[in-house]
Amino acid sequence: MDIELKPVSKRDFKKAIEFCRIGMNVDRYTDKPFEISLYSKYFWYMELLRATQIIGAYIDGKFVGVLLADMNGEKKAYKSLYASLFIKTAELFMGMLFKGGANVYSDTNEKMLADFTKKNKPDGEMNFLAVEPDLNGMGIGTALLEELSKREKGKLIYLFTDTGCTYQFYDKRNFSRDGEENIIMNLHGKEIPLTCFLYSKTL
Repeated sequence: MDIELKPVSKRDFKKAIEFCRIGMNVDRYTDKPFEISLYSKYFWYMELLRATQIIGAYIDGKFVGVLLADMNGEKKAYKSLYASLFIKTAELFMGMLFKGGANVYSDTNEKMLADFTKKNKPDGEMNFLAVEPDLNGMGIGTALLEELSKREKGKLIYLFTDTGCTYQFYDKRNFSRDGEENIIMNLHGKEIPLTCFLYSKTL
């Protein structure tokens, strides 16, 4: 099975958004289709606009995975007025829909990063990695990570993840778990326990 690594085509953004929904288990936080769709699309465009490295994985022309990273000192790889406007609009809606319930998650990540940077000077953040669910275990995620390692050899990166995602992937690839915090998110009156992680690795 040959994995081709190249920029993500715009025609595959819809599938990337689906990767966000599945990979982050967005359905766990709400059962409302509009909210699921809104947050998944918001997350994709938010991280896409932040990224300086956008690496897509393709097998026989089919989009099967993506890695986004925001590296210090590098130019943003994607610009879009539509995406910027969508993010601002989505943030207004989510502020009303979730009523601050997600703040505990972002606040916890900020705390872990502040603690991490007291002793470390990271060169960037790997802000998204996802693979076609039916192809998990086929080496796609590893190939994406190896490509980033070639491009950013010797640099220290970090990432955030949690127990709602496949965090074990990073344990198996010798990432260091440098932060771990238990939280409870309250969304629509529903309490959702999570453990948040900060991982790091020198590529």
